[in-house]
Amino acid sequence: MALLLLISVFVIATAGLVYELIAGTLASYLLGDSVTQFSTVIGAYLSSMGVGSWLSRYVKRDLLRFFIHVELLLAVIGGSSAALLFCLFDQVSNFRLLLYSLVSITGVLVGVEIPILMRILKDEYAFQDLVAKVFTFDYLGALLASLLFPMLLVPHLGLVRSAFFFGTCNALVAWAALEILGRQQAWRRVQRVMVLLTLGFCGTGLAMGERLTNWSESLTFADPVIAAVSSPYQRLVLTRNQRDTRLFLNGNLQFSSADEYRYHEALVHPGLASFKAARQVLILGGGDGLALREVLRYPTVERVVLVDLDRAVTDLAAQHPILRALNQEALASPKLQLVHQDAFTWLRTATEQFDFIVIDFPDPSSFAIGKLYSTRFYELVKAALRENGQMVVQSTSPYYARRTFWTIVNTLNAVGFHTAPYHVHVPSFGEWGFVLAGHQPYRWPTELPEGLRFLSLDLLPGIFHFPPDMQATVSAINRLDNQVLVRTFEEEWSRHVH
Repeated sequence: MALLLLISVFVIATAGLVYELIAGTLASYLLGDSVTQFSTVIGAYLSSMGVGSWLSRYVKRDLLRFFIHVELLLAVIGGSSAALLFCLFDQVSNFRLLLYSLVSITGVLVGVEIPILMRILKDEYAFQDLVAKVFTFDYLGALLASLLFPMLLVPHLGLVRSAFFFGTCNALVAWAALEILGRQQAWRRVQRVMVLLTLGFCGTGLAMGERLTNWSESLTFADPVIAAVSSPYQRLVLTRNQRDTRLFLNGNLQFSSADEYRYHEALVHPGLASFKAARQVLILGGGDGLALREVLRYPTVERVVLVDLDRAVTDLAAQHPILRALNQEALASPKLQLVHQDAFTWLRTATEQFDFIVIDFPDPSSFAIGKLYSTRFYELVKAALRENGQMVVQSTSPYYARRTFWTIVNTLNAVGFHTAPYHVHVPSFGEWGFVLAGHQPYRWPTELPEGLRFLSLDLLPGIFHFPPDMQATVSAINRLDNQVLVRTFEEEWSRHVH
């Protein structure tokens, strides 16, 4: 009996940490800036656990029935938390209030669990053995949760079904406690009905989890969702209407098929066309294959290495028929070497050099991405660039995020690159900026590939000119130890979100 209850400690510890991880992940998906979201969610959760532990002292009797009620409440609230957050994201005026209310209630209930269970078990073990055993199982459960969450739960169950799965686990713990310890209790029959109802609720949520996620996303996105994938790193959503197809990562638009050619032609051709007979090309990011499509226009290119952290992005781009048509089957090219690895880590061990490097990362909205815009990262890129080569960096909007854009330029200059910043208009995004950088000063190309829909030799001189409202205003440099770029980006873009 005591062993089974200790196993219950293991289960509830795992479930409690999973609820916390789900809340942090959802907050970063929906609100951005993963460091801030995880930090505040963890802080709210742990402080609430402390409140729950303190409140447990006021429970004087009916410990078993109280423990069962706590487990059933956790099953319902924790189990439905992800579905509620997804469904109500665009439906409530203060989403953060909802988020931290759910986190705090869950934390209080988790904080109550262990003290109550220890008091239930106090007659089975000596005090020192009880404390040692309970906390051993508690910490082991936390370890299991931290391993299961990124490797199994998010990729295979998704956030909504993972929450309902562990809600089911909490309900089963309540059932085990009832059947093991509550055999002689007069209230057993009523509690058994409550357990069965809770199991039915969580089981239904588990079975309907994918539909709930799809329905909630249909409320969030203006157009019908035609594909959605969760990875350990982000949520991918593909939408389509009669005019265009759009890809969103964590709710942020990555491209619209109506005008993505403007972005990708501007990203690739000013730099690659200036290099005579480029043979080796490196693309960092760009897992959708659209930058790769432009690179493959050059018959002299013999090999392209594409490094993208998230296999889910490249799989979707290589398998979904609409994306395959859009990237013109670029990810099936025999010239391509695909690498799924963090670009920072890959560059640290890379020994080869490239004629042209495309850096097509998301905007620096978090510290995890901000490191890919730092002097340390650009030093690694510099070592991978041939002496007469060029690289290009997508650099957000010089209009909406003016200081962010010029901080990227300054950071490249600080590493010793010769830079040539430029900008184009992409209707889905507005005015968008890029920076060319190389060991040698940039020279305009004398010809461009045939078949381009936007870029032309006549257009080139104008895109390197910045009007007064987009010219340089800052001298900041983004380093690993200051990450000034992330704070600047957050401050500038927050003015334009709503």
